[in-house]
Amino acid sequence: MGMPVRKLVILVALQLVLVVQLCVSSKFDEKPQFIKTCRFSDADFVACSTESVQGLFDKLVTGIEGLEHVGTIDPMKINKIRILQGDGPVSVNASLSKVVVTGFANTKVVRNVVSSRDFSWETHIKLPKMRIEGSYHMQGRILVIPLNGHGKCWFEPSDMDIIMKTTTTLYERDNHVFYNVTGSKVDFTISGLKLNMGNLFEGVKVLEDSTNQYLNDNWRPVSEALKPIIAKTIEDILLAIMQNIFHQIPAEYFVADLPRSG
Repeated sequence: MGMPVRKLVILVALQLVLVVQLCVSSKFDEKPQFIKTCRFSDADFVACSTESVQGLFDKLVTGIEGLEHVGTIDPMKINKIRILQGDGPVSVNASLSKVVVTGFANTKVVRNVVSSRDFSWETHIKLPKMRIEGSYHMQGRILVIPLNGHGKCWFEPSDMDIIMKTTTTLYERDNHVFYNVTGSKVDFTISGLKLNMGNLFEGVKVLEDSTNQYLNDNWRPVSEALKPIIAKTIEDILLAIMQNIFHQIPAEYFVADLPRSG
């Protein structure tokens, strides 16, 4: 490649990078209408923040213009989840792959609290029902039952009461303040659980059916056994969404009086 051609290629590449950067940075130079802006100084800040987060969840049902790569919140897909647990009545080495999660379209945000000290959030949400489907590999036991198999599975927890704690830091870019979402931790309670795991005993259908029936009849202790899998699923979904959204939409659109450097 001659020198003039090489310079031309480099120039075009630099121009493309600049165009991409301008597109990304200018996407949300104006606040989207669906976002309600709140202030720490407002007496009703928690109620305002709760309404603002509810508006975000509602918009994620249909998708956010300019964030098409995020997709919608229902359904959501996860490539793989791994769980290793060895305490008490549960000893499980399990993985789920090609996971599809539905139910988040009906998210009800009960309360959202943003810390003015470290800008972390504590969000209380309710879901009438969530369904997790995928392919599982499992070795271990739940209660007194050895579970060694692989195949298709689904879990349906109902009446979920979820507390999500999210850690963030602030950074500035393009004259805006952004959230850097660094982590998310989920705890929850449920009032019911249905499930089915196929091919539990290498195709012995009678044993598989009776085991699934036993697990459904004893859903309360089973739900405790499966809690790490369900919690990790929710964490992975919400963390990926939040990291994508808050890297693109300025944080001051949600909380106007966040601090700036200088």
